[in-house]
Amino acid sequence: MLQGISRRLFCSSLMAASTASVPGGSWLRNLAAAGKNDTAKVQRVILLWLHGGPATIDLWDVKTDHENGGPSREIATKTPGLKFADHFSRLANWSENCAVIRSMTTREGDHRRAVHLARTGYVPQAGIDFPDFGALVASERFSAEAALPGFVSIAPPQRPAIANSGFLGNTAAPLVVGEMAKSIDDLTVRDLEPFAAWRSHDQRRRVDLLQEMNQEFLGGKPATKATEIGSATQRALRMMHPDVLAAFDLNQETGSTRDRYGRTVFGQGCLLARRLAERDVPFIEVSLGGWDTHSDNFNRVGSLARQVDDGFASLMQDLHDRSMLDSTLILCQGEFGRTPKINANTGRDHWPRAWAVMMAGGPNCRGQIIGSTSRDGTTVETQPHSVPNLIATVCANLGIDPMKQNASNVNRPIRVADPDAQVIEELV
Repeated sequence: MLQGISRRLFCSSLMAASTASVPGGSWLRNLAAAGKNDTAKVQRVILLWLHGGPATIDLWDVKTDHENGGPSREIATKTPGLKFADHFSRLANWSENCAVIRSMTTREGDHRRAVHLARTGYVPQAGIDFPDFGALVASERFSAEAALPGFVSIAPPQRPAIANSGFLGNTAAPLVVGEMAKSIDDLTVRDLEPFAAWRSHDQRRRVDLLQEMNQEFLGGKPATKATEIGSATQRALRMMHPDVLAAFDLNQETGSTRDRYGRTVFGQGCLLARRLAERDVPFIEVSLGGWDTHSDNFNRVGSLARQVDDGFASLMQDLHDRSMLDSTLILCQGEFGRTPKINANTGRDHWPRAWAVMMAGGPNCRGQIIGSTSRDGTTVETQPHSVPNLIATVCANLGIDPMKQNASNVNRPIRVADPDAQVIEELV
């Protein structure tokens, strides 16, 4: 038998698919529980990725007393002294489980380079295929026996626009749900459903035939290649199980729950993220594009932010109700901020010198405001923080050593976080 392919696993999935008596979610949750690292403070990360570089000066660091603030307004939250933009009326009720880092500063103002830095912790370097942070988490926290992948990316922009698994290889690659999704109906995993016309023994015969063909093809190949292909096939077979199929089925939620998250791609993506978090996927991201607001900034930010408010606040509520909020860290960020000075098109341009990140959940987000910017929003005045600092801080919460070294594609050891990174003390 080809290494890594289990006929018993296949038969298990197929038998489960053919019976209606399987207890909902039990098989999947038992597998997840077996692979859980109970010593870490945080078990999983959900990244709300605001693609295009959001105007954080109109979200988390509003300047109402300066002309650079434009028409943006603030609202009070449950935490004294902490205010959000008035788009976040629901999220304001969860401020005691949030922390705003208002002092992020980088040098990358080009989208491609800034996305690379924000998602890998490193600036692009010739020849080195850096992995996305989600892939790093997946490689550290994913169990080979898990039914679901360690990294799921929901509604991402076209994948080459952001990082991938890099030198960590295919086992850490994200499962993509609805790449460039335009509607809620696009939030599906392609080719996950078995062909209805196939009877169970037909499918078994196809798997047996695949094994025979692979054995012949891989006869002279290195053992590692056979292992990779065997592992990939085994993961594909696990994905056929009805519990896995159910994890991606938003129709199992009530109409009122779906309404609460917002009937948008982002809102329903957040709901899907919650379903995957319940099944202990270590890293889940939900993307929302459209933040590259060189023109008509305030109307566009208002529309996008309200989507974020619905999805983000509902996610917080559901994680709290399931006693999962302290073990789930939520990051809400893009690749940089935007110019405090409003341009002639009522827009804001790229501004990496001073921007903000919202963190929520976990055991350490308790209404902190970390760092500050100048009155006009152009510079960081206190506690400057870099992307590597942010990544090191998330690693510390996950129980991952940020200084661990991985062998890269050029045989040069690369640490999980840049060697100069320092954790943000208030968040560990």
